[in-house]
Amino acid sequence: MQRIAQVIRVRPEKLAEYVELHAAVPEPVLARLRASHIANYSIHLLGDRLFSYFEYHGDDLAADLAVMADDPATQEWWKLTDPCQERVPEARDGEWWAAAEQVFLME
Repeated sequence: MQRIAQVIRVRPEKLAEYVELHAAVPEPVLARLRASHIANYSIHLLGDRLFSYFEYHGDDLAADLAVMADDPATQEWWKLTDPCQERVPEARDGEWWAAAEQVFLME
């Protein structure tokens, strides 16, 4: 299992919309996440930053994420959520959500 933590900025004028969208995530989007071996997925808000955490239980994260990106339901979902978000300065080239480094783990 691989733990993934990421950060992105939520546009303040889109915060209410973003929260409302996530109150009713479409089932096809959730099904695609599960089919992509993603579990325990959560998104948290602090100020204007969103922090996401999920656990990946597959063998090839990049391949599973590519399949998810090709999924029509996911693409439609991202058309709604992406305008609410903005990359953080720490994001690497090509990253939308910036990967966060794990510095501590207690199991």
